[in-house]
Amino acid sequence: MGKQVTVGASEVLHDHAQGGGDLQGVVGELLELALDIARETGEMLLAERPARPEVLATKSSPTDIVTSLDRAAEQLIRARIGEARPGDAILGEEGGDTPGEGRVRWVVDPIDGTVNFLYGLPAWAVSIAAELDGEIVAGVVYNVPLGELFSASKGGGAWLAGERLHCTTGVPVEAALVATGFAYGAERRRVQAEVLTTLLPTVRDIRRSGSCAIDLCSVAAGRVDAYYERGVNYWDYAAGGLVATEAGARFGSLNGRPSDADVTICADPGLYGELHELLTSIGLDRA
Repeated sequence: MGKQVTVGASEVLHDHAQGGGDLQGVVGELLELALDIARETGEMLLAERPARPEVLATKSSPTDIVTSLDRAAEQLIRARIGEARPGDAILGEEGGDTPGEGRVRWVVDPIDGTVNFLYGLPAWAVSIAAELDGEIVAGVVYNVPLGELFSASKGGGAWLAGERLHCTTGVPVEAALVATGFAYGAERRRVQAEVLTTLLPTVRDIRRSGSCAIDLCSVAAGRVDAYYERGVNYWDYAAGGLVATEAGARFGSLNGRPSDADVTICADPGLYGELHELLTSIGLDRA
C-alpha cells in the first residue's frame, strides 16, 4: 500500500501564500490535469469495453480480478501524466510505485469496481488523486457509466456538475443509510458478514455498490449517510476521501488513526463518532 497522508500540505499552501506565491494555482493545475485524464480514460474504457471483458489474472484471491482494460487504462493515465509532468511520481494499482523527482505523486486506480465493470453494472470509476509533499490536494472520481465526474481540491470544496457537495448532517445512527464493501479473502468475508448481521438491525439500511471511490462520493453527495469497510487500498480511497472531506465528512479509521487498509470510516462528524463506537463494540477489526 502507498504511504499514508501525514505531511501538512495545507500548511505548505498557507506558508507559500504568505510569501505571495501561487501554490493554489499549482493545485488547480493538478486538478485540471486529473479531470482531463479521467475524462479521456473513461471515454477509452467505454469505447473499448467488450460485451464481457476477459479476466487476465487474479491477485489476492480468485475473486480479485484484473482485466486487460485495467492495465490499458493505467498505462494511458501514466502516459498522460508523464507527458504533462515528467518528473512526478506515480502510485498505481496495476503498475506499482514509480519514484519521481519532485513534490508531487499521483495515486491512481484505473478501474475502481472491476467486478462491476466485468459484469456491466453501472458502478465503476476512474480514480485519480494528486499528493503534494505527502498530502492529497486534488482528487477526481469519474463514475463512467453514469457520466458523473466528482472533483475536489484541498480547501476548495467538493463538486459535481457545477454544484458544491455537502454530506448529510444531524442523522442519528439508527436512521443512517450506511454503505459498505467486502474484502476478497474468504475468512475476512466471513467475519464481515458477522459484523453486518449485528450492525444491520441498528441502522436504517445497508448499501453495497462495489466501489469504495463511489461510496465515498455518495457520502459527499448525501446519497448515503456513512461508509465503512475493511481491507481497501490507498488508491481505492485517495481521491474519494478528499471529495468526502471537502464535502464536510470526517474520514478516518478506528481509535483516532488516519484511514488505512485496516479500517476506513466516513460520515458527518457527529454520525462518525456513533458509528465508530458501534463498529468498535462489534469488533470490526478482529480478522
